[in-house]
Amino acid sequence: MSTLPVYRWRLAPDGLATVRQLRAAGLRPGGQEVVAQVERPRRRRPPLVAFLYRVDRAKPVRPMSPAKQAALDKANAARRTCPTCGRDAGYVIPARLGECVPCAFPDSEPCAA
Repeated sequence: MSTLPVYRWRLAPDGLATVRQLRAAGLRPGGQEVVAQVERPRRRRPPLVAFLYRVDRAKPVRPMSPAKQAALDKANAARRTCPTCGRDAGYVIPARLGECVPCAFPDSEPCAA
């Protein structure tokens, strides 16, 4: 078993990328093995480690199916719908409130229910 090469932050060679960098380029690792890692030093804590993949072996991101897109739209709509008044808040309702801001703080704004 060989150890992975470790590069310092921002000093990895060209042709290697993290998963986030691949995703930003419309790519995915595609089942390939990790070829290296990069470490970002932090004061008084262990360094952050990110795994690196070869860009030339990366595959394009699979397109989303219509069924998956519909499920994602439904889930996002549920996160925006207030359980108290039943209206679309226009934003994701904070979990700590559990309802839209007008319902959580009725003295500040009138609810449009």
